[in-house]
Amino acid sequence: MQLSSGDHSQRLQDALVRVRGLLFPVEGVMAGGHMTFTASGEDICSCFVRDALAIREAEENGVKVAVVSERRSPAVEEMLRQAGVRHAYLGYGSALEAYEQFKNDCGLEDGDCAYIADDIVDIPVLEKVLLSITPIDGVEYLRNRVSYISAYEGGKGCIREVIELILQQQGKWQYSDHCVM
Repeated sequence: MQLSSGDHSQRLQDALVRVRGLLFPVEGVMAGGHMTFTASGEDICSCFVRDALAIREAEENGVKVAVVSERRSPAVEEMLRQAGVRHAYLGYGSALEAYEQFKNDCGLEDGDCAYIADDIVDIPVLEKVLLSITPIDGVEYLRNRVSYISAYEGGKGCIREVIELILQQQGKWQYSDHCVM
């Protein structure tokens, strides 16, 4: 999505209405920017409860939610199960490969999708989607190139904010009488 001309807020609202699929990486966006391991080398991961609740809300309201990670681990798989993530692309070589599989699995096109990314490895996906997003703590290079910068950090409410915005613009967020935009 180009942001060089026209009314940014109107273009953002128009894009939010069209989103049918949302994808983001586990690392940096869902679980934050930290990796924690036990002494035996097992990873420990967590996610923000409000993000998990929003993921369930999105799925219940027709927005497909998926996560991507180059790694596979029992801890990540359990976190995703607990959060209600139905589409997990773990062990993929690239986010772009996972994104293409997500679109294929869900019958989506680039113009139906939003992607939240916090680092440069996700640029190939950000360049394809309708709505490109980064958390406030995303790398500066992305903050200067995406459609929307979340007011929240990865792993600390960014997913919740984006899902609320999508569902509000689509008239599906039942917890407010008005749209924040």
